[in-house]
Amino acid sequence: MEPSGPSAARSHQTVRVALFVTCLVDIFRPSAAFATVKLLEEAGCEVIVPTSQTCCGQPAYNSGDREAAREIAKQVIAAFETFPYVVVPSGSCAAMIAKHYPGLFDAETEPSWRARAEGLASRTSELTAFLADILGVDFSGRAYPRRVTYHDSCSSVRELGVASQPRALLKSLDGLTLAEMSDRDVCCGFGGAFALKYPGISNAIVTQKAERVVDTNAEVLTGADLGCLMNIAGKLTREGRAVEVRHIAEVLAGDESEPGICAEG
Repeated sequence: MEPSGPSAARSHQTVRVALFVTCLVDIFRPSAAFATVKLLEEAGCEVIVPTSQTCCGQPAYNSGDREAAREIAKQVIAAFETFPYVVVPSGSCAAMIAKHYPGLFDAETEPSWRARAEGLASRTSELTAFLADILGVDFSGRAYPRRVTYHDSCSSVRELGVASQPRALLKSLDGLTLAEMSDRDVCCGFGGAFALKYPGISNAIVTQKAERVVDTNAEVLTGADLGCLMNIAGKLTREGRAVEVRHIAEVLAGDESEPGICAEG
């Protein structure tokens, strides 16, 4: 398909945006990052990808290693603090920066770092929230005539309150049918290190999630967190289910240059 660009409520001034790529996107699904850049540029943004960026520090934070998380956070803050907007194609990484960075620094003993963390937190947005709430993007005129179901990641819904935005963006695509799965906000069982520590529980959870996906008769499963999508896609593939799995940035950009996640090229 050859999509047209989205319409958006734009000012005459170019919006300068820094892209936080995320580790999983960088290593496993670069096409999601390229699609994100395309979406932002189409909406009138100047996109910068700071080369000094690293992991957001979430693995260390969730493992209880706050000192390592603090050091990583300092590097991320330094890399991104000059930008008016920071956009993240991941609810979990966006939540780490926007919700947890300030708490890593004591307001009395490290007031400067606390203020810098709070500043970055206030300027950081998950991709679909940024497109819908800040840019006011509408994808009418871009065709995606497929039956799609959407997975809400725990971080997006519970930490950021992002749920309506991705659905509004998907529904604006011409020809797209959004088929909601039952228990749509239930965890997929990934949870980062949780899947490694408790594989039996993780597998039971993703088995149920895969069943909910299949029940929708959707051709495509999409979402905003690559960890969740890789987990569900792996389960669907192992069970021989013919459901294509793509990051929402790819769906919105009309980018099908790469096979679905966990699909053979």
